[in-house]
Amino acid sequence: MSRTLRDVKVGETVSVLKLNGSGPVKRRIMDMGLTKGTEVYVRKVAPLGDPVELTVRGYELSVRKDDAELVEIK
Repeated sequence: MSRTLRDVKVGETVSVLKLNGSGPVKRRIMDMGLTKGTEVYVRKVAPLGDPVELTVRGYELSVRKDDAELVEIK
């Protein structure tokens, strides 16, 4: 089974492998800058695990766990 952005620990830097999901959800994730090959640094995770704070392409981004689960990483 492949890892998703939801499985990444704080302080890790990973690379986007592919996006799952379809339609508007996938489009929204791509619009946030999470595209294939993009480096993603996990800054912190909220106390209850939602949302996850990321640094992507030089800016900060908060992503819900449900959305993070759609992003496969390596």
